[in-house]
Amino acid sequence: MLLLVLVPIVNFLAEDPLENPPIAAVQTQPSQPPQGEINIVVKIPERVLELHDSTGLYKKYRIAVGKSETPTPIGDFKVVWKDYNWGTGFGTRWMGINVPWGIYGIHGTNKPWSIGKYASHGCIRMRNSDVEQLFEWVPIGTIVRIAGPINKVKRELKHKMSGQDVVLLQRKLKDMGFLSDRADGIFGKATEEAVKKYQEANNLQPTGVVDNGLVNLLQI
Repeated sequence: MLLLVLVPIVNFLAEDPLENPPIAAVQTQPSQPPQGEINIVVKIPERVLELHDSTGLYKKYRIAVGKSETPTPIGDFKVVWKDYNWGTGFGTRWMGINVPWGIYGIHGTNKPWSIGKYASHGCIRMRNSDVEQLFEWVPIGTIVRIAGPINKVKRELKHKMSGQDVVLLQRKLKDMGFLSDRADGIFGKATEEAVKKYQEANNLQPTGVVDNGLVNLLQI
């Protein structure tokens, strides 16, 4: 009878996430501040955050990113505010980024075992020791480029709209040389003008509106 009682208790403890060790930090990397202008690249498939300085790639950090039902936004954003102990579950540091369709940030976590996984509600999680270091190095205005797959465009896109599909449109226009601005997910005047230029180059009426026909032509 004693064995029958102990077995479920042992199994329960083995499944407790508190018992799961966090994924190891990236080893043999610099601890001194980077030099010159810096920017951040977040690679969703690899669950890695890269810090770049004037010399190129400077340091890598392992991260957790959004779950499939709450994905991390893709696009080119900026750090717009920084805070300490921003809220429950956000660890010791918070760096908010200007995603136009929600509140997202780079922050610490009280769930270190989630690092390396698709686990968040869309934010980028770091171990607290890592985010504390990065927090000191990253000024307001730092570019944060988040790279990963984006679903196909399923709606008509036009001026003053925003969203992940706008990022996909902007990246396509940038790749073809029609847009020079960041792919920030905001369909502003620069994006509208880029759409018009593309339409004119393809002998279409320059409406600046991306309808279903133009979506198919752009293959987005």
